[in-house]
Amino acid sequence: MPAAGQGVEADKKIAERKRHIGGDTLGLLLAVLVTAASVSDNAGGIQVLSQVAQAHPCVTKAWTGTGYRTKAIDHGATLGIDVDVVRRDPGQKGFIVIPRRWVVERTFGRLMHHRRLARDYETHPHRSEAMIKLAMVDLISRRLTRESTPDWRDT
Repeated sequence: MPAAGQGVEADKKIAERKRHIGGDTLGLLLAVLVTAASVSDNAGGIQVLSQVAQAHPCVTKAWTGTGYRTKAIDHGATLGIDVDVVRRDPGQKGFIVIPRRWVVERTFGRLMHHRRLARDYETHPHRSEAMIKLAMVDLISRRLTRESTPDWRDT
């Protein structure tokens, strides 16, 4: 991927991209945004909330991770979307399933079954977004037909 489309995330110190998605409670995709890793979560969250509000005006509630802070919450309020941040209990040790957060993590996990998304092979962010949408179409069509086709991990 070209250097223009990627960035270095402050805490990981590696060049990559971030994938921001907005989904419903079933894990179906409502909006997607691929940015450089150097773009803050707030900036990505604001753009995803705008996409969701424009394409799906009936959405009135959104749950986010702790990376999406004040600016995204305020922007959601201007769009008429109540944004709640789902936090982890600080006293909890080890792995714990965080309510509502697992829906997005499950969606990312299902998308990663598509080989082109396991690594970022695309040169432009809009192509990465298109591949995510294509993978979601494949996932929905397999759900509708109840077909269980092998993925790249089964070979």
